[in-house]
Amino acid sequence: MKKFLKITLRVVLGLIAFVALYLFAAWSLSKITVPAEPGTSQDVTIYILTNGVHTDIVVPVKNEQMNWSKELKFENTVGKDTTANFVGMGWSDKGFYLNTPTWAELKFSVAFKAAFALSSSAIHATYHKELKESPSCKKLTISQAQYTRLIVYITQSFKTDAAGHLMNIKTNANYDTDDAFYEAHRKYNLFYTCNTWANNALKACGQKACLWTPADSPIFDKYE
Repeated sequence: MKKFLKITLRVVLGLIAFVALYLFAAWSLSKITVPAEPGTSQDVTIYILTNGVHTDIVVPVKNEQMNWSKELKFENTVGKDTTANFVGMGWSDKGFYLNTPTWAELKFSVAFKAAFALSSSAIHATYHKELKESPSCKKLTISQAQYTRLIVYITQSFKTDAAGHLMNIKTNANYDTDDAFYEAHRKYNLFYTCNTWANNALKACGQKACLWTPADSPIFDKYE
């Protein structure tokens, strides 16, 4: 019994130490700023958008460099509205997206699988007609070359079928009438979250970002 209690105590202390180190790393590394590339032209308007937990990268539906609606088809949304000017994309755990309509409905099994990379991932694409700057929505202007790199980063996050097309997830878990879900690469975990993906997207296109962050607020702190 004494041996069992000693082992249990070590496990508990180990978990506490892990959580403390994780929180310290999340706080300290997110404070370190990766600076924006200097002296670039301002050709393309993009946005970063948060719902208070999760960061989306929002880009034009189409310009001379990319027409996202060719693969992120309007017909995959409930509303099938083709008048949107922007499309926001966010990467996350598939279980979070499809099985957790609100945080109150979050199941332990979903959270556990996500935290330890035991589930697959998805990209949530949401069409927007217009966006207004606010504490939760920041406007950025980037060069065409930077946008090309962002396109590559985002498209490489999608899974494709044998014909090279994006794989729409058929579901009734849509958040509204203007969104859809797609299969994605990688697995969500404690060290690579939805916000880590968005933060890396900003790095890919030469914008201010955190050295590393699992949360959304440190990203938006860089743009206050």
